Amino acid sequence: MQKSINQLITEKSIKTLIFDLDGVITQTAKVHAKAWKKMFDDYLVKRGTREGKAYTPLIIETDYRQYIDGIPRYNGVRNFLASRGITLPEGTPEDEAGTETVTGLGNLKNVYFQELVQQGGVQVYADTIAWVKQQRKNGLKTAVISASKNCKAILAAANLEHLFDARVDGVEAIKRNLKGKPAPDVFLEAANELKTTPAEAAIFEDAIAGVEAGKAGAFALVVGVDRTNDASELLKHGADVVLQKFPTNEP
Repeated sequence: MQKSINQLITEKSIKTLIFDLDGVITQTAKVHAKAWKKMFDDYLVKRGTREGKAYTPLIIETDYRQYIDGIPRYNGVRNFLASRGITLPEGTPEDEAGTETVTGLGNLKNVYFQELVQQGGVQVYADTIAWVKQQRKNGLKTAVISASKNCKAILAAANLEHLFDARVDGVEAIKRNLKGKPAPDVFLEAANELKTTPAEAAIFEDAIAGVEAGKAGAFALVVGVDRTNDASELLKHGADVVLQKFPTNEP
């Protein structure tokens, strides 16, 4: 019989919990995927027309999970374009959205993402929020990490800032020169912010690159959060246990 997440946390004497934002706390992973698909599909049609070539559009169920999910934005641009045999100049972060550079396309994706958030607001996973609140009552410290530079704004929009003792996001990663997932840097930095060690911390991730990062950081417990019926892949890439939903009313 598989042990519950609460039992594992007690047995391993875990004191801190580190959560990825998109797909674990908020339902913004779906919004990110939609923004990526719009940006890339439009670009591939435009480029294909110019070259007299048909490019395969982005497939969320496979391409997004493999090349984009959970990693820094410009890395995602590079990864996906490489899968279609395309290489672009890097550009600079100041490139206008839509410029035919890695950063220009990444900036356009962010414009689409912000538009979609404004249209639909920020939805949260109620099971995660309830469980986080209970664990904080139990005395555990919590942190939130994200590859996104929109993390702070999303937390504010959803009124969740008070639930986390530390935040290490895309903005902070650049400031602190942290490598993106699957490197463990952001998780290690969050543990450091909470004045703890990986041996006393659990991480919660829905992205393959995220569970790989947790394993690379030697965290006491790497929990895959399966919102897309992809439990086998999360386990294969390093999750110790997989949750479809956070428990409620469990001692």
